[in-house]
Formats: sequence, C-alpha cells, structure tokens
Amino acid sequence: MTVKIDLQVALGNEDEYEYDAGLLNIPDEAELTRIADAATEDFVEKGEITIRIVGEEESHELDLQYRGKDRPTNVLSFPYEYPEGFPEPDIPLLGDLVICKQVVEREAREQNKELMHHYAHMVVHGCLHLLGYDHISDEEAEEMEGIERRILTEKLHIPDPYAGER
Repeated sequence: MTVKIDLQVALGNEDEYEYDAGLLNIPDEAELTRIADAATEDFVEKGEITIRIVGEEESHELDLQYRGKDRPTNVLSFPYEYPEGFPEPDIPLLGDLVICKQVVEREAREQNKELMHHYAHMVVHGCLHLLGYDHISDEEAEEMEGIERRILTEKLHIPDPYAGER
C-alpha cells in the first residue's frame, strides 16, 4: 500500500464517525485506498490523503469559496502545502479530496455509469490534481484524461469514462 486514506463522511444528519458505507451507497475506506493506490503508485512511494464525502450544501460552500463557482461540484482537490521551514513527516501529506455524494450520484445516472465506477473516476481525478495535474488547457486536459483512462482501464478494470465524449 502506498497511500493511507483518512475517510470522513459528513452528509448532514449522519454522525461523521458512525456510518455504514453500504447503506450510504458510497465506497468504503478499503475500496478508496485501493483506488487511491492505483492512482498514485506510479508517482509517489507513499502518502496520506483525506477523503471527505459531503452533501450538496458543503460542496456548494467550498466550491463558491475556493473556485468562485456558485454550485456544488463532484470533486474538489486541496493539495497540501508544507509550511516553510517545517520538516516533511514520515508519510507525506498529499492533500484532501472533497466528494459530493449527490452530484456523483446524479452524474452517474445522467451518464449511464455504474455509481462505484464514477466514484473511482472522481478519486483518480482528484488524486491527479493533488499530484499537480490540471485540465485548464486542452493539452493539459488530454494528458490528464490519458492518465485517468490508463489508471481506470488497466489498473482498476473500469470502462473508459470519456468514451464517446469526443
């Protein structure tokens, strides 16, 4: 295992520390670890990522605050930046991913994708952002999508999420 996952589930009424991933229809910590490992193993030896699964209200607030977008979004990535002069810990902190349950569910339905496959895509996409990849320009988008496709299809055996889009 290359990545340690700190999973937080904050969906409103549910207790953030007591939940059943199956009942909530979200990936559990073991599955998120498997996905994050596949996404990062070619880039880092080890690291720690916090994955926070949230509702639309929190996603909306964060998207507005950090990206100026007045809506909830599927995944937000917050790479960790070490304060100057502080030593790196034994396990490097890669950053945080915030995934909106309702947006991921809606997109999976609209795009006719299996829900857990779409969660995997969001985790892979978010991990690549934590590693410095972006999709602002067409060239960056093509590079990032190519890496996502390879990780999803070859390592996780999930159909190409971009098939039929171009």
